[in-house]
Amino acid sequence: MDGESDLGVESGSFDPVAFLDEAVPIDSTESIEEMRSLLVDTLAEHGVDATVDDAGNTIATRTGESADGASDTHVVLNTHVDTVPPHVPYDRDDERIYGRGSCDAKGPLAALLAGFLSVDPGAGRFTLAVSPDEETLSTGAAALDVEELVPGAAPPDAVIVGEPTGLDVCNAAKGRFQGTISLGGESAHAAEPDDGVNAVAAVREVIDAVETFAERDDTPAPHESLGAPTLTPTTIEGGAATNQVPAGCEVVVDRRSVPPETSEGFRSALEAHVLDRVPDDVSVAFDLTDRESPFLEAFATDADDPLVRTLADAAGGAVRPFTAATEASYFAAHAPTVVFGPGYLADDESAVAHSEREYVPIEEVERAADAVTRTLDDLVGRDD
Repeated sequence: MDGESDLGVESGSFDPVAFLDEAVPIDSTESIEEMRSLLVDTLAEHGVDATVDDAGNTIATRTGESADGASDTHVVLNTHVDTVPPHVPYDRDDERIYGRGSCDAKGPLAALLAGFLSVDPGAGRFTLAVSPDEETLSTGAAALDVEELVPGAAPPDAVIVGEPTGLDVCNAAKGRFQGTISLGGESAHAAEPDDGVNAVAAVREVIDAVETFAERDDTPAPHESLGAPTLTPTTIEGGAATNQVPAGCEVVVDRRSVPPETSEGFRSALEAHVLDRVPDDVSVAFDLTDRESPFLEAFATDADDPLVRTLADAAGGAVRPFTAATEASYFAAHAPTVVFGPGYLADDESAVAHSEREYVPIEEVERAADAVTRTLDDLVGRDD
């Protein structure tokens, strides 16, 4: 089948650091074509065929000789090849590789490839699914049919999503929703304000509603690892003329959610909460921002899950939440999922990922590759 290989791959034949030396110089900010070609060619050099689906995802599968299809252990490895602008040129020294994508997320990709190409699947199956636009709208990952990544094969039993975590295993992450609270009033001359309904003036009640949203009687308790969700007003726009009572006003809010909250549950709850507080003559609507892909919802995998324990033992890092929203949420609804990789979103000095000083420690790349390799070997239960 296209995208699948049962060819043996020589252990140790893939060098994750050498791969980064090729991958980081590639500008993946506007187009991922060159980077995707490198990925496909690298897989082909190691005897693995890859396919690119209609959404731009690169998918490859390795199946063990003793796998039996619907009941084999199936581990999925996911990350992305796009990077945020501007491109930062490649450089390196004895300790670090510098450049855009070095830690977010070509370093994690290199570590995932090392395990994917080095471990004999035995009685199991490994699927590599690399998405094209995680930094924008996640349309690639959203288009994946997680239950049917490999037709006829078992759905995934475990998913590792590559992101910079400093070798910690992140078993949970907050989600991110965005929406606009629209207030409707009635315009009038500013000299006769009582003839109209001032939508901008109702913002005071909206801000009060945002600030008291967590005080509702039905507010869930804080999540055991992610804590409480946050709700932040971010932009306000209203009015059409400086001498006119404004008939409209919009307030955009940012929600960082925790399980089990869904985007629709949040939308309906906040709309009702705002309606209870604004004046009766002001109309209220709250709509989530229209997206091509579903919002990245919160997820949490049990800290005692075998995937979490095995990878944490192999990597030697902590088990903790990831601090950013992630495409892992698309997979977590189907299987135990963790976020893992070399590098940092920020270090003790300042931001690393998405910054002009983006880098990944070479030693961490090697350690992450070893940890993924050991984890995959353990999860498929291969007898040596």
